[in-house]
Amino acid sequence: MAIYHLEAKIISRGAGRSAVAASAYLSCSNILNDYDGVRHDYTRKKGLVWREVFLPEYAPAEWQDRAALWNAVEENEKTKDSRLAREFVPALPVELTKEQWQELLSDFINEHFVTEGMCADVAIHDPDPPGHNPHAHIMLTVRPLDENGKWQYKTEKEYLCIKDGQERGFTAAEFKAAQADGWQKQYQYKIGKKKGYMTPSAAEAQGYERVNKYPKSTKFGRQNPITERWNSEEQLVQWRKAWAEVTNRYLQQYGHDARIDHRGHAERGLDEQPTIHEGAVARALEKKGIISDRCEINRQIKVDNALLRELTITVKKLMQAVKNTLPAIADAMERLRSNMIIFKYQLLHISSGKHRIKQSLNLYREDMNEYIVLADKIKAKSKERKIALTEKKKTPIIHVLKHRDFARRIAELTEDLEELRSEKAVLLQQMQFPEDATADSFRKEIRTLETGLKKLETSEARYTVELDDALKQYAGFQEQAAEFDPAKLYEARLAIRSGHERNSIQRVQEAYGDKYNLLMMFDSRREVGALLNEEVEARSLRERLRQKQQRRQKTDQQRKPKHHEQER
Repeated sequence: MAIYHLEAKIISRGAGRSAVAASAYLSCSNILNDYDGVRHDYTRKKGLVWREVFLPEYAPAEWQDRAALWNAVEENEKTKDSRLAREFVPALPVELTKEQWQELLSDFINEHFVTEGMCADVAIHDPDPPGHNPHAHIMLTVRPLDENGKWQYKTEKEYLCIKDGQERGFTAAEFKAAQADGWQKQYQYKIGKKKGYMTPSAAEAQGYERVNKYPKSTKFGRQNPITERWNSEEQLVQWRKAWAEVTNRYLQQYGHDARIDHRGHAERGLDEQPTIHEGAVARALEKKGIISDRCEINRQIKVDNALLRELTITVKKLMQAVKNTLPAIADAMERLRSNMIIFKYQLLHISSGKHRIKQSLNLYREDMNEYIVLADKIKAKSKERKIALTEKKKTPIIHVLKHRDFARRIAELTEDLEELRSEKAVLLQQMQFPEDATADSFRKEIRTLETGLKKLETSEARYTVELDDALKQYAGFQEQAAEFDPAKLYEARLAIRSGHERNSIQRVQEAYGDKYNLLMMFDSRREVGALLNEEVEARSLRERLRQKQQRRQKTDQQRKPKHHEQER
C-alpha cells in the first residue's frame, strides 16, 4: 500500500558526514574524497535498483560523473562545519514498477530541483526482501550556480553600521555607497572596565582603545536570496506537497486507486476525537479513513453491549407474550426471525473483525521483528562508530594512514546509520507510529490487539448461544402453529415480514452508523433463511397447495354432469 514519507536531511561536516561518502553509499560506487584523501568503496553493497545524476543546463559537463560533482562541492566548502548537500529520502509506492519509479523520480527532480539550478544525485534502494521497503535517496547541491556554472555564495558578511543613532546592515559591496552617505562601521573598544561597540570617529574623540580589528556584523551574515528560499519552511512544504501530487499523478496514470497525502491531520480538518480512548495510533488511522483494529474492537464491544442486552430481553419475553392465535403466532415468529438476522449480522461482523485483527497481529509481529533487527543494528553501529572516533582521537596525527583508515571506517558507519535510520523512519510511518516509538510500542499494540481478539471471541460465543436459543424458541413456535393452516400462517407471516426486516436493518444501522455493511446484511438474511429452511418450507407449501388445487379440480370434474346425461 502506498504511504506518504519524505524525510529531509542536511549532509554537513559538522555532523561528521561527507558529500562524497554519502554519494558513494547511495550509488554503491567507489569514490576518492580529494578533501581528506579517504576512499569510499561501497561497490559490494546490495539493494541498488537505479542511479542517475541530473544537472542544470549551465553546470559543467564533467559533473555528470558524481565523483567530480561532489569533490567540487567538497573543494568549495572551506569550514569544518559546512553544509555540503541536502538529502531527501522518499518512500516509493509498491504499486508501481521499477521503471515507473524511475519515471516518477525523473519527473519530480527535473521539475522541482534541476529547473531551480540544483544538481541532483539520485538512487533507488530496494533492500531485501524486494518490494518490502523501496525508497529513494535524492542528494542536492545547496549552493546556487551562476550562468557560467560557478558556485554562488551561500551567505555574505553583513556589517552592522550606524548613522544618526540608527543601525543597519550592509554587505561589503553595499557599504561603499553607504559610507559615502555617512554610514560608519562599528568596532569593539575598551570603555573603562567594559567593552562596547563604537564608530572610529566617536572612539578617537574620547581616546578609547580598539580591542580588535573585526567590525560589528550580524551573526550569520546575509543569505543569498536563492538559498534563503531553498532553506525556508515554506519551500519544504511546497516540495512535500509536490511529491504527493506527482506520486498521485503516476498512481492514477498507471491505473491504481491508492493515493498519498502530505498534509497533517489539522490541515485536513480532522480534529474530531473518538468518544472512546483508543490511543494515538488508532486515532491516526481512523482520521485517515482507515478502520483501526483497536477502534473497531471498541466499536464492536459497544454495539454488542447495546444490541445483545435489548435482543436477549425481547427474545425471552416473546414466548411468554404469545397468545394461541394465528396473527399472534405469525407476529412472534417474524419478530424472532428479525432478531436472528441481527444475531447473524453480529456474528458475521465479529468474524470479519477477528480475521482482520489476526492479519494485523501477524503484520505487527513481523514489523516488530524487523524493528528490533533495525534497532539492534543501529545500536551496534553507533557503538562501533563511537569506539572508532575514540580510537582516532587517541591515534597520533603523524600516523596518516591510520587516520585515513579510521576516517574511512567512521564515514562508512555514519552512512550505514543514516540508511538504517531512514529504513526505521519508513517502517514507523507505515505503522502510523511516532518517530520516538520503541519495540515496547509494538509489544503494547500487540497486547492490546490480543486482548481485543479475546473480547471479540467472548462476544462471538454469547451471540452463538443467543442464536441457538432463538432457534429453539422458533421450533417451539412451529409446534404451536401446527394446529393452524400452514398456507394461512405463511401468508400472514409474509404480510408482516418486510416491516420486521426493515426494523432489524434500522436497529443495526443505528448501532453501526457509517460502518453499516449492506452486503453483510444481505448475507445475514440469506443465512437466517437457510437456518430456518425457508426455501424448503416454501417449496413444500407450494407443493401442498398444488396438490390441493389438483384434488379440488378433480373433485369439480367428478361432480360435473356428463354430456350424454344432460341430453336425456
